Amino acid sequence: MPLNYSKWDKLELSDDSDIEGHPNVDKRSLIRWKQRDIHEKREMRKMRIAQLKADIACNEALKPRLQRITQEVETMGAPHFSSLVERFKTNPSPEKPPTNAPEQKTYDEMLLSLMLQVWEEAKKKGVEKDDPNLSDALVAGLKEHLIKMDEHQEKLRKDLQHEEEEQHKKITMEDLHDGFDSHYVPPKPAPPPVKGAIQAEKPKPKQTVTEIEVLNPKGVEAAPFSKPSTSAAAGPSSSSKPNEEEDTDELPELTPSLEQFSRIPLKAYEESWEFIKAHRDVYVPGASDALLVAAFRAQSNGDAKWAMQCVHQSLLLQYCEKLGKDGPSMFFRKMISGDPRATSVFEKDVADTYAHLVERVRVSKAEESAAGGEQIQLVPENPNQSISFNVPEGPPPEHLELEGPGFENVDVEDVRKALQMRWDVFQSFDEPLQKALKSQSLDEVNKVLGSMSVERAEEVVKLLDVAGILSFSEGGIRDETGKAAEADDEGEGDDEGEGDAEDEGRDAEEKDVD
Repeated sequence: MPLNYSKWDKLELSDDSDIEGHPNVDKRSLIRWKQRDIHEKREMRKMRIAQLKADIACNEALKPRLQRITQEVETMGAPHFSSLVERFKTNPSPEKPPTNAPEQKTYDEMLLSLMLQVWEEAKKKGVEKDDPNLSDALVAGLKEHLIKMDEHQEKLRKDLQHEEEEQHKKITMEDLHDGFDSHYVPPKPAPPPVKGAIQAEKPKPKQTVTEIEVLNPKGVEAAPFSKPSTSAAAGPSSSSKPNEEEDTDELPELTPSLEQFSRIPLKAYEESWEFIKAHRDVYVPGASDALLVAAFRAQSNGDAKWAMQCVHQSLLLQYCEKLGKDGPSMFFRKMISGDPRATSVFEKDVADTYAHLVERVRVSKAEESAAGGEQIQLVPENPNQSISFNVPEGPPPEHLELEGPGFENVDVEDVRKALQMRWDVFQSFDEPLQKALKSQSLDEVNKVLGSMSVERAEEVVKLLDVAGILSFSEGGIRDETGKAAEADDEGEGDDEGEGDAEDEGRDAEEKDVD
């Protein structure tokens, strides 16, 4: 098999035999001249390539301008040509090619030079200023220059291609680049488990115990100086056991990534697989439990759709964990391909688990309602006190008269307003509460209050208090005026009683002595 050396063709190598010079000139000078000649030719080629690219770019910018001028002159005639020449002379645009050449002409100056050249060529052909064929001659000259520009552009492109091929025939220092680079990238640390996740118990380390076999074990045990000896590998004594992990009642909570994962539609296995690959913190210990907790709460709040999605995604993670190290790829490969055996088993498990969840939510709500929550009840402060209800029979009458002692300075309108407020408050209650109040039964009223929420029951009791329907209502203020003086009087009475008791005791003792 012949060897292919074509890949070495671009290497420029030389030795002493390649250089042939004059015997009167030393070889070192010839080598330096040869190197300088190579570098000079490379620099000249670079400059030539840069010049060709600049010319091509300039012609590409001039060509559409010249085409537009040709169309305008062909449409408007020679006067428009003269106006353009005048504008290029007096008010040229500052736009010019992006080069560093000194005194670089602008595009308008280039066009002016070309248009003047077209005008001179027309004059040489015998076309004067007032000649009716002047417009045709100018248009023909402009089109001729467009054709010449296209031919010149083609020649410049061929020269550029030739120069670039010559430039790449040999490998130079500018052609060197990094083919590839390898370095060690440490793997990303594994994401932490979900907060509140139940961790698997770690296997206990093995302990080695050294036992010495003796000929007379009973005699050794009976000896007063004998002590059991164990090796250092036996580990710490039972008194220094490691502290066991404290049991916590904290439930695993959803992370932001897990919440996004739970919102993926049912049976969207490709989307779930891509999400797991992009978010490593989804496939961690406790994630499936957190999804089940979220499903229970969603079902309790009436969001059955999200609860079903949480159950679906939770079982999806459980199946991946049970299939081992390559569980995710194996599971999703079968589910995405639509394997009927795998999909039927998984979908049945999802339906059964969701049905069990719905039943558990129903039982939980039933237990909560049976146990009963916080309630507001009316209870007397002491056994001697009774609670009654001043239920109004209707609105206050039109003619209201106040009789009896204590009503001399009371305004009738104030009483009317109070009675009207009591009637309005009573009418604002629901029918069951009105019936319970009319029955004058404390148990019936408490039964109705117990069926209400705590906030509603507190509001009802407050309204009963303000309207005066509760006969013993204190309004949150208790009058203690005068009780301090009564307590002092009772204390003095007690002291006197103690003194009398002491005197009676002395008399009794004297009688006994007699």
